[in-house]
Amino acid sequence: MDNTISLLDVKQSPFIEKRANMIQLAGIIEDSIVDGPGIRCVIFVQGCPHNCEGCHNKKAQDFIGGRFVDINEVAKKIIKSKTAKITFSGGEPFCSAGELAQIAELVRRRKDIEIFTYTGYTYEELLEMAESDKGVYKLLCATNYLVDGRFEIEKKTLNNFYRGSSNQRIFDITCYPNSKKSRLIKSREELG
Repeated sequence: MDNTISLLDVKQSPFIEKRANMIQLAGIIEDSIVDGPGIRCVIFVQGCPHNCEGCHNKKAQDFIGGRFVDINEVAKKIIKSKTAKITFSGGEPFCSAGELAQIAELVRRRKDIEIFTYTGYTYEELLEMAESDKGVYKLLCATNYLVDGRFEIEKKTLNNFYRGSSNQRIFDITCYPNSKKSRLIKSREELG
């Protein structure tokens, strides 16, 4: 049985509270070495519709939880960090796509950054959603590398770099929106 709900259901839910210039976070780690290549600042958003069995961040799934943080404060924290490598994770980053895109824009005004975004959606699903959802479009534009696909416990592996299950893929989508033909990353060495 599929227990997932759509992004549209999430955005229309009366229980999901959006606040202007705020983002709902599960946490921030300023020096991760496991959420993408190099030392990274990781932003974990709160809330995920996928409900993957065996999720490594179960506490970030509930849309009622975490804390609301000013988008400008998150951007300042990233700007002050010692790294130019950022990871958006969760929860589901595309449920907070507009807010994350805004953070990326604020940070890029001050320093060059590389963004790795994890998602339970496939790249193909996101391309379709981006046609009608401005936030999804903007987050895809801001992302350099996209790790897509739901975590599938029966496909769990420790052999794939930066992914938990063998169905998940890493794409270089730096070319988006000029081209939707992303490059599938097959080795660590291909990552910046």
